[in-house]
Amino acid sequence: MTGTGTPLRVGLIGYGLAGSVFHAPLIAATEGLVLDTVVTSNPERRERALTEHPGVRLADGPGELWARAEKLDLVVVASPNKTHVPLADAALDAGLAVVVDKPLAATAAEARALAARAAERGLLLSVFQNRRWDNDFLTLARVLEDGELGDVHRFESRFERWRPRPKGGWRESGDPGEIGGLLYDLGSHLVDQALTLFGPAARVYAESDIRRPGAGADDDTFIALTHANGVRSHLYMSAVAAQLGPRLRVLGSLAGFVKYGLDPQEAALREGKRPSPGTAWGVEDESLRGRIGAGESPATGGGLAVATVPGDYPAYYRAVVRALRDGTPPPVTAGEAAAALDVLEAARRSAREGVTVEVSV
Repeated sequence: MTGTGTPLRVGLIGYGLAGSVFHAPLIAATEGLVLDTVVTSNPERRERALTEHPGVRLADGPGELWARAEKLDLVVVASPNKTHVPLADAALDAGLAVVVDKPLAATAAEARALAARAAERGLLLSVFQNRRWDNDFLTLARVLEDGELGDVHRFESRFERWRPRPKGGWRESGDPGEIGGLLYDLGSHLVDQALTLFGPAARVYAESDIRRPGAGADDDTFIALTHANGVRSHLYMSAVAAQLGPRLRVLGSLAGFVKYGLDPQEAALREGKRPSPGTAWGVEDESLRGRIGAGESPATGGGLAVATVPGDYPAYYRAVVRALRDGTPPPVTAGEAAAALDVLEAARRSAREGVTVEVSV
């Protein structure tokens, strides 16, 4: 637990997409945090970091953070997936609290080992699952809390893109050591959301394909979960969806909820916009509101429009500050990440062997 007073000093490892677009802007916008150091050896990224965060320290490698660990309060790991476990291990060894971008690890066993190490040292270990603060997810959570759908039968959730040509790089590599592919990328978000809303999964079935010439990792994957409470989640992730489906479709005994369109926060961050006090953030156009109804199609105006809860990615780091200062639970725990990895590992086996896989609840 860290007392109140001066801002908590953050070392950020990695200044690619995750580090520069998501973590650095949110850290800088969070009261109680200051971006102290950015670790990157890439000259263009170093220059960008200095331009976007004047006065920030630059380091060529994470060893420079460990050498001055007493000057830091938190390390954020936003580097390629294969580095997450060794860097989180090293940060904990240095006595530092850690936030790791998803996925926390390649396996649930690795995630639980990290969680045990953090617990032994009394250090915070959290996983950045920003999609829990998407506007559609927050809106659906409110709809479920109000009981408007009755008993939920099926939860459909999609992150679909139309990117028919691979970009290359580690995210699309076929090397298992890179932990690339959509299953561990978008699937990490989709599974986390399903488990958060409907509890643990008992059975997993998956289909996974490589559709694009030149791609080395899965780019079109489907997961079906049967939750312990009987809800079925159908999760779609694709880079080759020529026509995009609804972001969410949830069917219950009384009504259904359908929502199209992506939360606007990622696009805003990519455009260089930043959350700040007193300004609207995460607010979408009213035309994109989801609809609740029964026996009608939202595509033809059926059902009632539901006001969208604004997205709130900054809430993640606000919760990290509370956890470090007050000892409250982290916003996303390593145990929750491990449960999602149980499902992702089961999905990978299911797709490879063509079987349904039982998961320990």
